[in-house]
Amino acid sequence: MILMLLVLTASAKTKAPKYVFYFIGDGMGVNQVMATQYYLSDVEGKLGFKSLCFTDFPYSGLVITHSANTYVTDSSAAGTALASGQKTNNNVLGMLPDKETPCKSIAEMAHEKGYRVAIGTTVCVDHATPGVFYAHQPSRDNYHEIGIELSQSGFEFFAGADFHTPYTKDNSDEGNYIQAEKAGYTIVRGYDGYVEKAKSSDKILMLEKKPKSDHYLSFAIDRNDDEMTLSQITTAAIDFMMKDPKKGFFMMMEGGRIDNACHGNDAATTIKETLDFDEAIKIAYDFYLKHKKETLIIVTADHETGAMGLSNGAYRLNSKVLQYQDMSEGEFSAYLENKGREIGDILTWEEVEEELKKHYGFWDKIRLSSKQTDRLRTTYVETFGMGQGELKEEEYYKVDKMSDEATRIISEVAQISWGTGSHSGGYVPVFAIGVGAEQFTGQMDNTEIPMKIKKLAGY
Repeated sequence: MILMLLVLTASAKTKAPKYVFYFIGDGMGVNQVMATQYYLSDVEGKLGFKSLCFTDFPYSGLVITHSANTYVTDSSAAGTALASGQKTNNNVLGMLPDKETPCKSIAEMAHEKGYRVAIGTTVCVDHATPGVFYAHQPSRDNYHEIGIELSQSGFEFFAGADFHTPYTKDNSDEGNYIQAEKAGYTIVRGYDGYVEKAKSSDKILMLEKKPKSDHYLSFAIDRNDDEMTLSQITTAAIDFMMKDPKKGFFMMMEGGRIDNACHGNDAATTIKETLDFDEAIKIAYDFYLKHKKETLIIVTADHETGAMGLSNGAYRLNSKVLQYQDMSEGEFSAYLENKGREIGDILTWEEVEEELKKHYGFWDKIRLSSKQTDRLRTTYVETFGMGQGELKEEEYYKVDKMSDEATRIISEVAQISWGTGSHSGGYVPVFAIGVGAEQFTGQMDNTEIPMKIKKLAGY
């Protein structure tokens, strides 16, 4: 009897999760999470923090993110570590540093074991983070080749903005759309397209209807009602995976645009993206509540972006002012350009001032110092003095100097600092709930996370 009890206890402890959710917030360091929680409290006029869904998960830890060749990783090296448990060099995707040996991902392992697999993102489906789960390339910039491997993976569900590079430059190869269709994927546009075709499809490739860019979905702060969201992607993925619930599933969902906002040091957009990421996690959490004994949810990040600081020298934060910014800096830059095109002339300072009041809350809702106002006036001259000036190159988009300066100033007023426009080597968080979640605590290397998932799920 004692022996039987020991066997039963051991088997109960090692029960594998049938449904695994893996959420990756690209660029989401600990300060991005904390800034979002402070912001939610600050807009309510309270000193404190308001938890997100995933920060209330019972288990959490800190993750070290360096790559095989540098302390400051890029997304392909960090993604490879999170997908396969193997360190590689920056720019290498799903392969060891030798650029020859493929690293098998836990998504591929799960699929080989008969689990259904879903990969979703707010950027292009052949970008670094989604790509590491199904592709193996010596360079993350081999977008077309990564797209070919998407079709070859056989995974049941993909979703994102679009393909980054669906065709070769000389059109010598079939486009990624044709390759996907030949591999049995039904290509649908938007969530409505998914609903229409899901029942009759064995495999789905869900893309945005009319993406503003092939590279990404709109930022949450800029999004129109008819544009696709990570929440819709997660909802569709769960629905499609559960067409055959006996098989179980592995699902990776990426909040890819947190990183983009942090590259631009755009605090308001960063916080809105983190909140949007949390909305998608809530959908997985609702699923967990119905399948507690069979589900594991992991939330982490590939690296921190921007070296975001929750102070700029003063012993206070004023993050509530960020609620008055209603466009990302990139969208505001495009808005000013279109405004000038509409009137057929260079915008006057008074016209730009009015737009800054309307879309950033300056002077009207946010008090600026005389020096900050002077900086905006000077930047206006630099931007519009001789017509539309040279655009400033961010990592994933371009902005005029006016929009960049306005975004810089609202961060100053919010008392948020930025150390870089690139990645940093700081900790990222990991949060977990469900079967085996207690394994994800304390300090760990990013390679440990997929190895723990692999062991727990029996991949």
